[in-house]
Amino acid sequence: MPKRFRLTRRFPVAMTEDGYRRLKRFSRDAGLDEGEALSFLFEHFDSVTNEDNLTARLRLFNSELDARKR
Repeated sequence: MPKRFRLTRRFPVAMTEDGYRRLKRFSRDAGLDEGEALSFLFEHFDSVTNEDNLTARLRLFNSELDARKR
């Protein structure tokens, strides 16, 4: 029997404009709303990311973060 899909948590999220546009595009292409798309991505995080690419991208993002906040 499939798991019932319930959105049980709500939390305020701050996103960059680029990140939000990408989330909107992904959710539209997948036929999901933004909350469902985020749930999908985090429930299947290990299978939808490449660990090596993730580490490199995260390092780059963190190095630019202070400058982006200004």
